[in-house]
Amino acid sequence: MALLVAAVATGCVVRYLKGPQLTGTCGGACDHYVTCRGSEDGGVRAACQAECPEVFSDRDSLMSFESLSCEATLEFVEGPARRPLGSPASTVTGAR
Repeated sequence: MALLVAAVATGCVVRYLKGPQLTGTCGGACDHYVTCRGSEDGGVRAACQAECPEVFSDRDSLMSFESLSCEATLEFVEGPARRPLGSPASTVTGAR
């Protein structure tokens, strides 16, 4: 039992020290975004997969995105209004 606990603890420590696994792919970038959001409601992953190639042009930029904190990731993708990918833009108009 002690060996099992030690193996699990060592795996967690190594994963923590290595940091996140960066893929440099749209799949990895979308996994990171969805994980940060905490849900896939409303077709968020599909919208991410569709928009990703238009936003990121190379592996390095994708890896940079994957290394962002969750707070920075959500700010980058959703902006200050926190509008998830795939959701319609606001239709509120100003008073005349």
